[in-house]
Amino acid sequence: MRKNIIISVLYTVVTGILLGVLYPLLMTGLAQVFFRDKANGQLVMKDGIVIGSRIVGQSFNGDDYFHGRPSAAGANGYDATASGGSNYGPTNQKYINRVNEEVTALQMKNSGTPVPIDLVTTSGSGLDPDITPAAASFQVERIAKARGIPEEQVKIIVAKNTIQRQFGLLGEPRVNVLELNLDLDKIAGGVRR
Repeated sequence: MRKNIIISVLYTVVTGILLGVLYPLLMTGLAQVFFRDKANGQLVMKDGIVIGSRIVGQSFNGDDYFHGRPSAAGANGYDATASGGSNYGPTNQKYINRVNEEVTALQMKNSGTPVPIDLVTTSGSGLDPDITPAAASFQVERIAKARGIPEEQVKIIVAKNTIQRQFGLLGEPRVNVLELNLDLDKIAGGVRR
């Protein structure tokens, strides 16, 4: 009996060290060597300062920037410590009212054009960094007018930043809002956040 207890304790200690310390250190080391950008959160730097991440959305305000999906993560949205959706179902009256209000506001700014669904609905995490190409195209007129640049120039930036399906069949085409806005700032004279 005593022998079994000693073996059990030793086995627990050895597997704890192997799987709780050595294996995580090995995986972290391999990730840092082979996938450094991905392992460190795909941070976006500008002039040596971290301004965001390619994989975590953030809020952009003003008519001169592309806007991402609405966020229900935290009180002000895009709070990574409070990641999550609103948990309202499609028949919830609060949800329906919020979506209808946002559709009306967006249509007023865009001559009654149909609003892409991802501009008025939140993602499951509330941190989605991407929008559909349709959502980006929907905003082109507003941004061109606010920045005083031709719509064609903004459309070129959208096309350049559109990520196609992986291997031509996995996922959906998407546009990263942060990278889109950074490219917009390059042609329009600096960061205006």
